Amino acid sequence: MSTPAKIVDQNLPTVALVGRVNVGKSTLYNKFTETTHAIVSDVPGTTRTRNIGLASWRGKNFRLIDTGGLTFSDAVPLEKEIIKQTEIALQEADLILFIVDVQDELLPQEKELAKLLRKNKKPVLLVANKADSAAHRQLAYDGDWLKLGLGEPIPVSAQSGAGLGDLLDVVFKKLGKMPKRPKTIKPQNILKVAVIGRPNVGKSSLFNKLIGEDRVIVSDLAHTTREPHDTLVSYTPPEESEFWGGEETFISFVDTAGIRKKTKVHGDLERQGVGKSIDAINRSDMVLFVIDANSPLTDQDKQLGGLLREHTKSVIIVVNKWDLSEDNSDRFRNETKEKIYASFPHLDYAPIIFVSAKNGYRTHQIFPLLLRAAAERQIIVPEDELSDFFKETVHKHKPAKGKGVRHPKILGFNQVHNNPPIFEMAIKSNTSVHSSYAHYVANRLREKFSFFGSPIIIRLKKIKRM
Repeated sequence: MSTPAKIVDQNLPTVALVGRVNVGKSTLYNKFTETTHAIVSDVPGTTRTRNIGLASWRGKNFRLIDTGGLTFSDAVPLEKEIIKQTEIALQEADLILFIVDVQDELLPQEKELAKLLRKNKKPVLLVANKADSAAHRQLAYDGDWLKLGLGEPIPVSAQSGAGLGDLLDVVFKKLGKMPKRPKTIKPQNILKVAVIGRPNVGKSSLFNKLIGEDRVIVSDLAHTTREPHDTLVSYTPPEESEFWGGEETFISFVDTAGIRKKTKVHGDLERQGVGKSIDAINRSDMVLFVIDANSPLTDQDKQLGGLLREHTKSVIIVVNKWDLSEDNSDRFRNETKEKIYASFPHLDYAPIIFVSAKNGYRTHQIFPLLLRAAAERQIIVPEDELSDFFKETVHKHKPAKGKGVRHPKILGFNQVHNNPPIFEMAIKSNTSVHSSYAHYVANRLREKFSFFGSPIIIRLKKIKRM
């Protein structure tokens, strides 16, 4: 089944950044989108999948695409896929910014690319980047650049920001004459969802299926995805849905680089990618934790599960590649769930869904799970209901002693926060409660009030009574 979501930025004009490797496209992308999503590196082929984001100027938005640097060389891994991603960007673009390094000489690859752009017959602005000084700006008017046949270069410095305002003014003037024009997009209450997992479990395939477009490269090469890719979609659940029925909801999906043990991480690019993946988890409201149905749970999976323990995010466990499973019976599904919860006991609150990102099996069912988890994460239990609940819970099972010798005396139980739900259990200062009792109370809270997909945090607070 196709995705029930729609990509939000599709009604905006699109500007594509193209050029050979190491001319500063990713730095320029980060400046325009006011993010640090694109990894900046001197390594050829750093950017593989096209980065797509929203840029803003004078209060209005346009769609910006950062493409991989072209080398036209088979020596760069995934060069064919990078070229394909660039071709897609050129097809989608309303305006192309051809980025060159003004401090370097004109290279054959740039002549080749300029020839391609002229055939493309779409408007092109020649941008002379790294014009970091007056002398460098003067280099932009060197005759060689004019030989490209793309007009007079616009000198800028993506690093310092010099000339970017003038460039954006020209961009907006061009876009203002096109059928799609920049406009203000201010979606409210965006649900941020990070797609995480170890390398090669199918995160990028799932991301593409959820947004309904092949935006990121899918490959068996480990660490193909190097940087987070955000895509904002709108989703309107059916009228009869219990959670936000008929109401348009905005979801930002973030595809992340595969995270593995520090000892397994190689090179600065992978370290940066893993760091950005962890940042994506921190920025998210909830996490789709993807595991491979046809591979035993590994230490890397368990390390990721441990990482989620440190964050207070709602979690949905996505068992991918279920189409390749030899046994699709309910019995085997239940056995698989039991094994997963046994490996991740701290994620016993997370629902498990079995999908195939490759053929779309049940991927559309992830959306209602996300909305339910988002709604129940924000539950605030009325004080009188919480008081009655806790009296009944203590009556059924009195608290066990912790490290102290005195039997614990509980003085109060209150909800102090929601999104995520946090409760505070007040106990007499010279007593202590065993951690298992807090877990017991959390389980009873979940039975009574659900908190679907969300961790429940119970803090112990000692009070000295006079």
